[in-house]
Amino acid sequence: MTVACAAAPIPAKSAFDSTTLGLAIFTIIAWASAFPAIRAALGGFGALELGAVRFAIAAVPAALFLAVTRPKLPEWRDAWRFGFGGLVFVAGYTVLLNLGQQTVSAGAASFIININPIITAALAMLVLGERFTGSQWLGSAISLAGVGVIAFGQNGAALDLGIGVLLVLGAALCNSLTTIVQKPLFAQHKPLTVTAWNMVVGGLLLSPFLPSGIAQAQTASTASLYAMFYLAIVPSLITYATWTTLLSRLPAGRASNLLYAAPPVSLLISYLWLGEVPSLLGILGGAMALGGVVIVNLKR
Repeated sequence: MTVACAAAPIPAKSAFDSTTLGLAIFTIIAWASAFPAIRAALGGFGALELGAVRFAIAAVPAALFLAVTRPKLPEWRDAWRFGFGGLVFVAGYTVLLNLGQQTVSAGAASFIININPIITAALAMLVLGERFTGSQWLGSAISLAGVGVIAFGQNGAALDLGIGVLLVLGAALCNSLTTIVQKPLFAQHKPLTVTAWNMVVGGLLLSPFLPSGIAQAQTASTASLYAMFYLAIVPSLITYATWTTLLSRLPAGRASNLLYAAPPVSLLISYLWLGEVPSLLGILGGAMALGGVVIVNLKR
């Protein structure tokens, strides 16, 4: 069964209540922190090994959650959607982003990823039948322009089509595709169940690199180890859960637009954590990105 014929429009809340707002704020901050955390962890781990160790840790509590709650197994027509999340959203996204961040700074990676909401919005219209209003497209354009200003103002992070940039762009595509493919699951499955299966499947797919990851952990610096454990618990286990919950409460395109707020937050965290200093243009672009998010998500 194709995505187009299986993915009928799904009702979702369109206005922010306090729970949705709280989920959005936490998700933005936690996911923004993943970029500097990856850069810090790559000091002691290879790109593939970091992904394997990170999700091996995250998959254990996820598997325990499934064992305790015993959610209903997906029907055959939906089983591929669970597998897609583990393969593309966990394994694919993680490997591509880790490889890309070997040469792309944390701040630069955070704004490159943010072509994701535009891709997701376009796919959501084509596949899920969602609609984007003129003001929402305006907000998206302002946010995307802000992301571009951040890119232009990045010290030492010129945007060219190097392999690192292309790898991070591939990670953005993985995110968008999974958002569209897994959105229909929330009609019958709880967000935490979808997240747990993503963690377990993704962890299993990355497990061939786990032995070398464990060996690297024995010689990694304390800073790299702390960054790796932080990645496993906060941006992985917790934030993947808050993201799927947020996606179940909002249309896919609108939920993804919230991630435009991540680059300015990531710039701040990168400065505090890694000493990456944003330029004045970076600060201006951050304000534009945040302003666009506000426009897209204004209650109508």
